[in-house]
This record gives sequence, structure tokens and C-alpha cells, in this order.
Amino acid sequence: MSFLEYRLKLAPSGIAKVFYINWALILVLTAIAAIGWLMLYSIAGGEMDTWALPQIKRFGMGLALLFVVAFVPIWFWRSMSGAAYLVAMILLLVVEFFGTVGMGAQRWIDLGFMRLQPSELMKVTLVMMLAAYYDWLDDKKVSRPLWVLIPVLLIVAPTILVLMQPNLGTSVMLIMAGGAVMFAAGVSLWYFGVVAAGGGGTVAAVIFSEGTPWQLLHDYQYKRIHTFLDPSADPLGAGYNIIQAKIALGSGGWAGKGFMQGTQSRLNFLPEKHTDFIFTTLGEEFGFIGAISLLALYTLVLVFCIFAAVQNKDRFSQLLIIGVAVNFFLYIAVNLSMVMGMAPVVGVPLPLLSYGGSATLVILLAFGLVQSAIVHRPR
Repeated sequence: MSFLEYRLKLAPSGIAKVFYINWALILVLTAIAAIGWLMLYSIAGGEMDTWALPQIKRFGMGLALLFVVAFVPIWFWRSMSGAAYLVAMILLLVVEFFGTVGMGAQRWIDLGFMRLQPSELMKVTLVMMLAAYYDWLDDKKVSRPLWVLIPVLLIVAPTILVLMQPNLGTSVMLIMAGGAVMFAAGVSLWYFGVVAAGGGGTVAAVIFSEGTPWQLLHDYQYKRIHTFLDPSADPLGAGYNIIQAKIALGSGGWAGKGFMQGTQSRLNFLPEKHTDFIFTTLGEEFGFIGAISLLALYTLVLVFCIFAAVQNKDRFSQLLIIGVAVNFFLYIAVNLSMVMGMAPVVGVPLPLLSYGGSATLVILLAFGLVQSAIVHRPR
């Protein structure tokens, strides 16, 4: 009996699949999203239609997508990994030539009813592609140079297209998530040492190229770096966002000012309060207790993913779950580091809290794949 036949024999079918879904994970994801709806309602001054209601509708669509993906066998998604990656690459090329410009960046495709950000979709399809690649590759070839070069190219190609938008935050996430899947697949640590050394050289080149004809980053990106190092140098300009975010977080204290009582957000001192900086509103209104409660929910999601990966004996499923978990963690780590002044400001949303359609739908799609791996794992 082949392994595929074995999986087909032991996998649940029909309505029985409902009982194999990790309902606790879905409950935690919904709880996180509900906190986001409360924050969007508060930021809008008690108006549902401004941000909260559209976000609830998007979550509903995403949840329906999650269940559809979860009920489809995981080996089908493995077979579709190459096609999904190719579609995401084509969409990135479409953005380059026909994309919609917003806030100085060309990152979206206008679909009429929503704006699609293909770089968000690439975060998932890249993980799928790498997981399928290492599921197919013989273990003895994992660390051989030729077979390491292929996944590196799979990571570098979309990263370059995303950098051209420009979108530095998502580019870093693609590299780190792709690297995490390679690490989990067993690629030799020597390669990661070489990448780390190359990364250090790249950082040095970026710093010393500023102001030269071969400058590696855009002027606004250098401005973000300078602002990160010293926000007080331009408190009313480039440093305004970080300074106001710190004020909002600090003023929340232990228990916060209370729901809809945040002065920084209600009086419009806080920038991008409904998107990238929504965590500062939570910190101001619910204080340390609210912030740590949200982090506890995020941690629960990651714990569920770790257990799901450990329990699964299918290599593709294991690597896929790990990649999704790392992507989810990077969303959180990059966004919180940004709003707390621990990293330069980049356009990375806080998952399921920040207002936005593409990120919410893609995150729920990714967890649909995780649920598919859980439901259809060999038992």
C-alpha cells in the first residue's frame, strides 16, 4: 500500500471532518479579531460603519475560506503549491506594471470591491512551495549546493519584486519565513552562517551607500532608519509617529484609561491608529493588562501550531505548519517592535487587529491550510 493510499484510508471523510478541526484554534483567532473590532469601533468614535463593520465582514469571508480550505485534503494543496506560487509571482508582476499607488508605494491591485496586495499572498504560497519542494527532495540532497540554490532562488525572486514596490518589511518577512522552512527541513547551518555574514555586509553597504550615486535604499527608508535611531531629532516630522506611539503606550499604565477613553487616538494625535499602530490604542485604553492578554492569545496560536507540527507525520504538513507559524510570529514581532520604537517603521500590520482586507484573508487562508493538515493527518 502506497503512502497516499494509506493517507486516504485513514483520513476522515464527509461530515466527520468537522470533528477533527482544531476548534480551540479557531476560537482564539476569533477572540483576537474581536479585540480588533472593539479597537476599530473605539478609534472611529463609536461608529461601526467606518472600520469595524467592514473588518467584521472580511473576517466572515476569511473564516468561510478557512473552512473550505480545511475540508480539502492536504495532499491536494501540496499538488497545487507550484501553481499557487506561480500565480502569486504573476500578480506581483501585475502590481509592478499596473498596480495601484497608495502612500507612496505601488503594492495593490484594485479589484473594485477591495484592493488585493499580492505580497501578502506570496507569504503563504512561498511557504507552500518550499514545503512541497522539501517533501519531494531526498533527505540526502537537502544540504547539497545545487539543491540549496533552488529554494534560495524561489525566495529571492519574489523578494526582489516586493522590494521594487517598495516594501522592505514584507521583503524581510519573505526571507526570514523562507529561511525558517529551510532550517526546519534540515539545511546545514553553514549556509545560514554565510547568509548572516552576507546580511552583515549588506547592512554595511546600505549604511555607506547613503548619499552616493549607488544608494541602495530610497530616501524615505533612510529617513526611517535615522528616525528609529533618534526620533527626537525631528519630533514634528519623521519622528512624530514613534514619539506619539510611545506616549500612547506609556499613558495606558497598568489598566489603561478605559474603553473609548484614549486621548491619543480620540484626539487624532496617534498616526495610522486603525492600521499599523492599532496596538498603541489597545495599550492606551486597556494598559499593560490588555496588551499582555493579547500577547497571550497570540502565544496560544503559536503553541497550537507547534503541537500540530509535532503530531503530524507528513513532512509537507509539518513544514507548512512551521512556515505559517513563523509568518504569524513575524507579523507580530515586526509590528510590535515598530510601534514600541525597537525597529524602524515599516508597513507590517498586526495580524487580525489592523484594518485591512488582504492581510486578514491571507492569514485565515494560511490557517485553513493548517487545519487541513490537522484534519487530514495520518492517524
